[in-house]
Amino acid sequence: MVKVYASVLVVGVVALFAWLIARSFAVNIERPAIDPEERFGLVGRRVVAGMVGFGMAGMSAEFSPLGIPWPLALVLALIGAAAAVWYVGWTGHDDPAAATAETETG
Repeated sequence: MVKVYASVLVVGVVALFAWLIARSFAVNIERPAIDPEERFGLVGRRVVAGMVGFGMAGMSAEFSPLGIPWPLALVLALIGAAAAVWYVGWTGHDDPAAATAETETG
């Protein structure tokens, strides 16, 4: 299972970096067509966060000094993915009016 966790983690981290680079590039040249935030929104952010959370939690559980068996490590990895997905949804702004109002007041 370590190979699964490592593979998902690598794909998630690469997707996260690609998201950040594409987002900053699209904002700087003012082309929303290539902006992943516009194209994928909250669902895309949750997918990327879920992959990173699953990989990080799975690797942490597998390499724990407690000697956690692989079925429990899989459950912990799924809990880590769910926590990352929840956190991204909790902190993200999907409403452009709310983001605009926040920047105007702050």
